[in-house]
Amino acid sequence: MIARKLITLACLFLVANFILYPQQEVVMSIKEGMPLIPVAIPNFSVKDTSPEAKDAADILYKVISDDLKYSRVFSPLPKNYYNYIKPLDPDKILFQDWESIQAKLLIVGQISKQDDKTIQFEAKFYDVKSERFIRGKTYQTEKSLLRLAAHKFSNLLMETYGEPQIFTTKIVFISNRDANNELYMMDYDGHNQTRLTFNREKDYMPAWSTDGKSIAYTEFKGGNARLYIYNPFEGKRKLVFDLGTSFGPCFSPDGKKLAFCSTEDESNSEIYTARSDGTNIKRLTFNKSADVSPSWSPNCREVAFTSDRGGSPQIYIMDAEGSNVRRRSFGGNYHDSPAWSPTGDRIVYVSRVQAVFDLYILNLRTDEIIKLTEGYARNESPCWSADGRHIIFSSNRIGTIQLYSIDYDGANLKRLTSKGQNKLPDWARN
Repeated sequence: MIARKLITLACLFLVANFILYPQQEVVMSIKEGMPLIPVAIPNFSVKDTSPEAKDAADILYKVISDDLKYSRVFSPLPKNYYNYIKPLDPDKILFQDWESIQAKLLIVGQISKQDDKTIQFEAKFYDVKSERFIRGKTYQTEKSLLRLAAHKFSNLLMETYGEPQIFTTKIVFISNRDANNELYMMDYDGHNQTRLTFNREKDYMPAWSTDGKSIAYTEFKGGNARLYIYNPFEGKRKLVFDLGTSFGPCFSPDGKKLAFCSTEDESNSEIYTARSDGTNIKRLTFNKSADVSPSWSPNCREVAFTSDRGGSPQIYIMDAEGSNVRRRSFGGNYHDSPAWSPTGDRIVYVSRVQAVFDLYILNLRTDEIIKLTEGYARNESPCWSADGRHIIFSSNRIGTIQLYSIDYDGANLKRLTSKGQNKLPDWARN
């Protein structure tokens, strides 16, 4: 409830029935994209008999398999397919066997224990039809960093096929698991959840900088909501804006600007921009209505946002300097929290229908609307992965507010958090 509703400090929105105009048809799913690449991943071989090497092989295998299943680019073949061919010999690969089970790529992994702290992971992948070695890499890693090594190899596969490398990206979010709303960070798959801030104040609405090194967020202190930029890796923090209520930061994809909301000049919220370091602040919107939730287009030329200037909160788009404002959602009485896809052709947003909050995707090219979530719950605060195939959001569908991942077409819903209340996620692009 608190999540994106910080904006109620600046504006009150009316509740009414949700009706779509005919020009924006709601459908339930979309089908698009190239066929997935079938990948064979036989069990990784272990070069010594140590239990540490065997355990490492199991971890590396599972993480890489899960990454590729998640990718929407690769499709690991079922393991029972391997029963029909000879076991893999890494030194003498019979490619015709792997082609017989329809594999296009073959991943080969070999693990050995180097010393009490270090595991060596040698990974390669081949084109099966041409029997050609494509790429490989050897990782020397501590046992505590095995998951990171696996994610890096999965990224190598994505990079080879010209895809964004999402598997080492981080998600920042707000959690009260330690009795106060603080910043936390986790891997894209929910592992390695780590607390970033330690104070008595309440933190809200974090947003990653484009380079993945800093986080802009709001901190409530002494009755005021101040906007900060924080580098969690260096422990440095800078105050950006402390006038009025300042919230909802969003860095531009080129890393040059920061958009945010503030009540500094008016009793209602307006949208401002600054340089990415928080300097040179400029106001973009000027009206008596509440303007909130800015989100940059991938080319940084436009900003999507929410405004009730038409009588109810709707999604609008304006040029990056504040001109050429046009409405992009129609019908209904509550649309909020737009997030522009990195591919540039879609905006995901929250819509309320009879007290139920669900995620919808607006196709900017066709005006088609896709309903992404279902159920009597509050599904809110969506943000995209760097490749535009996945969305992280918060939901109270199990009673407590937790973070979930879902694909752009509504498939593969997965819960990522469980401890405390977790909300307001933002997914780094690097």
